[in-house]
Amino acid sequence: MERVALVSGGNRGIGREVARRLAGEGYRVVIGSRALERGDEVARELGENVTPRQLDVTDEESIVRCVASVAEDFGRLDVLVNNAGIAGGGWSTNAVDADLDEVRRTLETNLFGAWRLTEETIPLMRRNGYGRIVNISSGMGQLSDMGGHSPGYRVSKTGLNVLTRMLTAELGDENILVNSVCPGWVRTDMGTQSARLSVEEGADTPVWLATLPDDGPRGGFFRNREPIPW
Repeated sequence: MERVALVSGGNRGIGREVARRLAGEGYRVVIGSRALERGDEVARELGENVTPRQLDVTDEESIVRCVASVAEDFGRLDVLVNNAGIAGGGWSTNAVDADLDEVRRTLETNLFGAWRLTEETIPLMRRNGYGRIVNISSGMGQLSDMGGHSPGYRVSKTGLNVLTRMLTAELGDENILVNSVCPGWVRTDMGTQSARLSVEEGADTPVWLATLPDDGPRGGFFRNREPIPW
């Protein structure tokens, strides 16, 4: 049985590395990218186990079309990695004078985009009684260590963690495990080349969560494969 994984924002950074690793482990990986031509290019680089799809998580029609094509072509979806995200106005913005239109735009991508995509994919997972949902969050969304600056990004990642907890409660004993992960400060376009971690290091815990056994953790927040406070 070939498991099928969908990685949003899978054409670069952590998403690309997650896709590469999952394909290497025998998964059929669908990488979603806003520009299909970029997804095509990456899919050719990653090999025959990787398939591109146009996916803009801020566009409901794009989400529906992408998931429908996965169902039609593969008949199943086992793993969703909600990786697509934006920084949202830069790291130096402040809550005291935030551009709330920019905050809304960030929430639309980082939170509502992941939420819409998850809602669309859960029925496919339920069809086969199996699912792994990995929400790429951030330590900047931890209430236990909340600071200032980057309000849109922080609120969006805190919201994504709340979504993880709600879905876990609602899915109950179903074999659909939902978890959040902080990949750390990773050398990507968003993280910049000043970051401490490579994309290989940043992708390790997301891949681990995407491939959990049935008795694996659910409803947790992880970094370096270890739980961290909310």
